[in-house]
Amino acid sequence: MGSEDWKTFDLEELIRKKKGMKTPYLEFLRVPSLSCGIYTLAAGADDLQAPHDEDEVYLVLEGRGRLRVGDEERPVKKGSVLYVRATSEHSFFEIEEDMTLLVFFASGGPSSE
Repeated sequence: MGSEDWKTFDLEELIRKKKGMKTPYLEFLRVPSLSCGIYTLAAGADDLQAPHDEDEVYLVLEGRGRLRVGDEERPVKKGSVLYVRATSEHSFFEIEEDMTLLVFFASGGPSSE
């Protein structure tokens, strides 16, 4: 697309592309105020992410597990929408089913480079 005003993405296509990669994160959009990506965790995997400098929202597209933020834990499943404040310690654990998450970072998120 040539326009900087808007972009469209096909979620199924993004998920297929991500499944063909070895890394757990595929960034598909980066602009100065926002970054978006697909994040995957296999059942039983360890989530090794560190706190981010940006606020973050996850939408669980598939799978099931738990999210720990600080000292609190919650079950998450398909359809869960999760907000994590910038710099908060957080991780997914007890991943019972492969998880695919749509991720939105405020302020551009972590670099994909």
